[in-house]
Amino acid sequence: MSELHALSASAMVAAYRDGSLSPVDVTQAVLQHIERCEPVLCATYALDAEAALSMARAAEARWHAGTPISVGGVCIDGVPATIKENIATRGVPVPVGTAASLPVPAAADAPPAARLREAGAVFVAKTTMPEYGMLSSGLSSFHALARNPWNTAMNPGGSSAGAGAAGAAGYGPLHIGTDIGGSVRLPAAWCGLAGLKPSLGRVPIDPPYMGRCAGPMTRTVTDAALMMAVLSRPDPRDHMSLPPADIPWLSLQRELKGLRIGLLLEAGCGMPVSPQVQQAVVAAARLFEQAGAVIETLQPWMSNELLHGVDRFWRIRSGVDVQALPPERRAKVLPIVRQWAEGGLGFSGEQAFEAYSMTFKTRAATVAATQPYDYVLSPVSPNTSFPAEWAYPTNNVNEAMDHIGFTLPFSMSEQPAASVNCGYDSHGVPIGLQIAGRRFDDLGVLQMARAFEQMRPAQRPWPQISANIAGA
Repeated sequence: MSELHALSASAMVAAYRDGSLSPVDVTQAVLQHIERCEPVLCATYALDAEAALSMARAAEARWHAGTPISVGGVCIDGVPATIKENIATRGVPVPVGTAASLPVPAAADAPPAARLREAGAVFVAKTTMPEYGMLSSGLSSFHALARNPWNTAMNPGGSSAGAGAAGAAGYGPLHIGTDIGGSVRLPAAWCGLAGLKPSLGRVPIDPPYMGRCAGPMTRTVTDAALMMAVLSRPDPRDHMSLPPADIPWLSLQRELKGLRIGLLLEAGCGMPVSPQVQQAVVAAARLFEQAGAVIETLQPWMSNELLHGVDRFWRIRSGVDVQALPPERRAKVLPIVRQWAEGGLGFSGEQAFEAYSMTFKTRAATVAATQPYDYVLSPVSPNTSFPAEWAYPTNNVNEAMDHIGFTLPFSMSEQPAASVNCGYDSHGVPIGLQIAGRRFDDLGVLQMARAFEQMRPAQRPWPQISANIAGA
């Protein structure tokens, strides 16, 4: 058997059911593993070992009584989970990655945390994120710098940086991040995880916002599906959520023969695609083709006008928020993030409206371009991972969003998109394949990810962080 902290959620539940393991055994193992790794990875926030063990003991009692919690026929009772810092958990402050925040304890669980708690998941920790979630890295004025377990000199991606690092390092099997332009898919890609940005509203979230989703980040697609069965349950606090749907989340087998798949190898905007990334994605597409899918090259529909227009809209929004802070708190914002946000100040109402309109133009263009296809394959990001200390892949604030040309369109169009590992770069860091589907086809996207998971070459062993620590 694998080390306890590295077991999948499915394996843990099977062991709880036959009595060979208990939630307390597993939680203790996960906590000990986190203690070994955290001096280097810095992936966690507000870790409370006693609270985690209390939740584990309650789950253990339910299993002993033969009454484990089941949600829609799915059980994750007693399975360790981490939750991104900006998803509120009651009693814990939500600093959103910045020292400029006030440390006010959250009054209640946000919907994703509430669903996991109701299902009996064991909260082992919150996970770290960068400043206001506006960086594709682990750089923060509040949290210590998060690092990539595959190569601790490199970036885990962001803004779900801690979740990505925690998943790759084996801080238990279940991790949840948030995504508004790539913040689940980018760290999932560079940490080798299966990550899903669901259709907007599939997973209720509070507060909701255009494009903002919460989604699973796990080592296996099956564990991501287990999480979706729990996370997709309704919550009235999300006024943008979809109607409840009876989705057979664990029905992951899919016939590929005859599927029409678009292959997008150029974003049409931002950074050029690295040859390492292109090679890995083309190899993945060939596997789908060999399985009987019809692969057609898809011409890019994005442009720098669209990408930079959305970036300008986000700058305006963030600039207003930062400008509203008292001067002493504003001074605590990371200089590169403050520079980016303040670049959104001073625009006219007409210019702000035009920037806002680019979100809808992106949506319309994405739906139109992808509608003829059952699914679209592409890189998650044009670039491979970059130094851990950098804010962006180029570390240039004027190119802050130039790496999200593949992920942003599916956030604005509200379509589901997954990341699954398809190779490794010259630094030993994973490369992500993005699989996108039509809106509401979240299960189909997971099925495609599972199919690729079964077809791809054998994966490298998960990183052993203790060895990195010993050599640090």
